[in-house]
Amino acid sequence: MVHDVAIIGAGVVGCAMARRFARAGARVLLLERGADILSGASKANSAILHTGFDAPPDSLELRCMQAGYQEYLTIRHAMNLPLLDTTALVLAWSETEAARLPDILAQAHRNGVADARALTRAEVLAREPRLAASVHAGLLIPGEAVIDPWSAPLAYATEALRHGATLCFGATVQAASFDGAAWLIDTTRGRFGARLVINCAGTHGDHIEALFLGRSHFTIRPRKGQFVIYDKAAAALLGAIVLPVPDDRTKGVVLTRTIFGNLLVGPTAEDQPDRDRATVDPEALTALMQRAETMIPALKNMPVTAVYAGLRPASDAKHYRIHAEPGRGFITVGGIRSTGLTAALGIAAHVFDLCALPDTAPPPQPPPMMPNLAEHLPRDWQHPGYGEIVCHCELVTRREIEAALHADLPPGDFGGLRRRTRCAMGRCQGFGCHARLAELTAGHLTPPLALPRERRNG
Repeated sequence: MVHDVAIIGAGVVGCAMARRFARAGARVLLLERGADILSGASKANSAILHTGFDAPPDSLELRCMQAGYQEYLTIRHAMNLPLLDTTALVLAWSETEAARLPDILAQAHRNGVADARALTRAEVLAREPRLAASVHAGLLIPGEAVIDPWSAPLAYATEALRHGATLCFGATVQAASFDGAAWLIDTTRGRFGARLVINCAGTHGDHIEALFLGRSHFTIRPRKGQFVIYDKAAAALLGAIVLPVPDDRTKGVVLTRTIFGNLLVGPTAEDQPDRDRATVDPEALTALMQRAETMIPALKNMPVTAVYAGLRPASDAKHYRIHAEPGRGFITVGGIRSTGLTAALGIAAHVFDLCALPDTAPPPQPPPMMPNLAEHLPRDWQHPGYGEIVCHCELVTRREIEAALHADLPPGDFGGLRRRTRCAMGRCQGFGCHARLAELTAGHLTPPLALPRERRNG
């Protein structure tokens, strides 16, 4: 079978792309080398729905972010996708940073974020009394919000499935050839054909482009970001997302509540050659915590629940690298950095318009309803018949575990199960629930979770 579209990479952009093309009636193939969606860069981010107030004016990134923002708001109720309406504050902690705020505000207004406004020090502290008194001034960005970073792409991929898309995991692309009408793609899962290939391979995007075309028009320079997750009690110390005054290289360290009821600080910005492995560094994590505790002194008494690191597919230029190869049925979507979660739906719409495929939309399918993982909304354990609490730290029920394992798109590995349910993501990081999870998931995950020796021996 020759597919209309083969999408390489099932991160958030690849999942949104599959949804957009499948809804239009295209025969879609989504190839992912990992065992599940979000196996690469997309699994680790700050989960902020951005307004685009600080995006480069008149840029493709800005257009995609704002289109994605609006589409998310349009579809989220039908898919049960949560939103924590926090607002954001851009805070200056020195006179030098305060002097840059008027330019950031002017840029926000130019970008169409008309409700952004300046705040005095007194106004900042009135809104966020737990902040350190050393803050100088700030900007209020009312439209910024926090979302679930994993349920949204899962919803996109599930909707693509319901419209006939094929998802193939463990499919590392090894070779490709173009016969003038279609691509033949050799993978570790076999050979596939497609008239159009869309490269959404994240940190390997330049390598995939070179494999298909013989050269790449950009270079990925992986950037590691480390995060610290404070205990749930810390979330009461902050209402808004706290953003720094950015520099030319990075948006800087963010403090924000999470949709799951914790407080997050991060990311760092460290360039590295390794495209697949992001490790945590105690010194960097200590520096993050010290920075957070400088901004909110009460954090000094708060325990840390978890730390993690992720990679962003930064490139050799600070803009999206979306490029269509004329006459060869190949489009690269590269260099999608920290704004990809917000922009994904907008990027998918932009790429669909680039390739001018006919929109032969089949009869509409009911949108998938995602299980709620947000702490500020009713959770499954609050409803009768949940069976048992499997993960006591995050109050994850047996009913939630079993629903995830038997969903349209079940998890392929333990990481996928965690992202679908929040199991093993709390204070004990799975110490208390691992054995029970191994029993419940037997035969479902690769590799399987190991049972304790005493249970293996009966």
